[in-house]
Amino acid sequence: MKIASPPDHAILGLAMSLTSSLSAALILPAAPHSSEGVQAPVSVPFVIRAEQPADDATIETLHEIAFGPGRFARTAFRLREGVPHDPALAFVALFGARIGGSVRLTPITIGGRPAMILGPLVVHPDFKDRGAGKALIRHVLAAARSLGVGAVILVGDRPYYGPLGFDPVPLNHITLPGPVDPARLLIANLDGSDWSGPARSIRGA
Repeated sequence: MKIASPPDHAILGLAMSLTSSLSAALILPAAPHSSEGVQAPVSVPFVIRAEQPADDATIETLHEIAFGPGRFARTAFRLREGVPHDPALAFVALFGARIGGSVRLTPITIGGRPAMILGPLVVHPDFKDRGAGKALIRHVLAAARSLGVGAVILVGDRPYYGPLGFDPVPLNHITLPGPVDPARLLIANLDGSDWSGPARSIRGA
C-alpha cells in the first residue's frame, strides 16, 4: 500500500515551527536595565576570606581611594595609629581575583576593659551596593563573638550600622581621645554586659 506524502506547505510549516522553537531556546535573558534605561552592570558574586599579609598594600590603596589623606586626621584613625589590628579579625571581600572590600578590628580598652574598634570598613567604588560592606561587618562580628570579644565600637552612621547590631553610646558615657560627633559613636555589645558609665575613656590597647 502506498502511503501518501504530506503536502509541501505542511512540511514547510513544520520546519518553520521547529526553527522558531529552537531559536527561542537559544535566546539568553537580557541584562537588567536601570530605571533610566541604561544597561546595568552584571553583578559579580563575592566571597569573604581572612586577610593575608600580602593583601596589605592593596588594602592601603583601598583606604586611599575611599578616604584620601584626610583619614590621618580622624580621631578613630589616631586611636588605631601605632596599634596593630588583630589578624584573626581582619577579612577581605573577593570579587573574582580582586580584593574589593576590607574590614579590620583593632584592640582598644574602654574604661580599662579590653574591646575592639571597627575600621576602616572599605569597599572599592567598583563594587558598591553589592552587599559586601554589610557582609563583612556581619562576618567580623560573628568572628569576634566566637573569640570572646565583649564589645566593638565604631564611628559611623546609625542608619547603616544600626541594623547590623550597633547602638548609640549614651552621651558622655564613653569618650575618645579627640573630637567626634556623639551621634556617630556606636557600640555593638557582644557579651551583654554594661559597657556604659560616666566618662569611660577609650585607649589603644
